[in-house]
Amino acid sequence: MNRCVGLSSIDPKSESLVVCDVAEDLVEKLRKFRFRKETNNAAIIMKIDKDKRLVVLDEELEGISPDELKDELPERQPRFIVYSYKYQHDDGRVSYPLCFIFSSPVGCKPEQQMMYAGSKNKLVQTAELTKVFEIRNTEDLTEEWLREKLGFFH
Repeated sequence: MNRCVGLSSIDPKSESLVVCDVAEDLVEKLRKFRFRKETNNAAIIMKIDKDKRLVVLDEELEGISPDELKDELPERQPRFIVYSYKYQHDDGRVSYPLCFIFSSPVGCKPEQQMMYAGSKNKLVQTAELTKVFEIRNTEDLTEEWLREKLGFFH
């Protein structure tokens, strides 16, 4: 079975957009992650298996701050992250938003960029997420940045 759909423009020399499927075990893991009961920060980091053209689990992290999370991301390779973040509101309420972060660092191979960019929307839909952010430099992923982004939703 072909796991990716190739979409190419009229020009045969142009790059074609590749949309990769999400591994079945990852779909299940994301579903469980969505309904987790723990109250700590946690992340699922995903990458694309280039040969299988499939979005797969890279690593799972528990009790990780945004600043620690950025240290786990490769500086020159894209990654998808689903991050459960303990968000302390100004009025004292606490919520646990699920954030989708697309790390697409400057300096990645164009072929990689295209594959990740083409697969992002399908993964967001599969994971049923609405808080979708993108970073172009792993250093940008900080607690302050995330709180600012989430401020638009709360």
